Amino acid sequence: MTLPTPSAPAPALGTTVPRREFWFGLPALRTSARSARDTVRDRLRAWKVPGDTCCDAVLLVSELTTNAVLHTASGHVLCGLTLTGDERRLRIELHDDSGTLVRPPEHHAGPGEESGRGLLLVQQLADRWGSARSTRAEGKVVWAELTAHS
Repeated sequence: MTLPTPSAPAPALGTTVPRREFWFGLPALRTSARSARDTVRDRLRAWKVPGDTCCDAVLLVSELTTNAVLHTASGHVLCGLTLTGDERRLRIELHDDSGTLVRPPEHHAGPGEESGRGLLLVQQLADRWGSARSTRAEGKVVWAELTAHS
């Protein structure tokens, strides 16, 4: 697992094999996390991504969307999915208008706390994840990559 490096750009997926991409935008509302989950689940099923990878991706996009909605002043978020042509790597990107890059969690939520576990889940589920300046929005992108297992 690679922890985010704030100054490093997000590494690109392999470019030698054709890939599939899907992008969608959502308003920065709490209800958008559900819409993001549903949209990602539908797209990954259409792409025939294996069930475990699909479930992990749905949870990742839910956590990233929730973080963007709760912790930025963005009016909208942009979500992207990229599946390599060999269907072995899935990249999830969440772009928002905040310029503050995301770092690994320094505080672990206690049993009585209702929030504060999102990035810990991202850190545990993703093979790699990080944050960089966005090339598609005014702020940043938080990205996560999964290896697709059959």
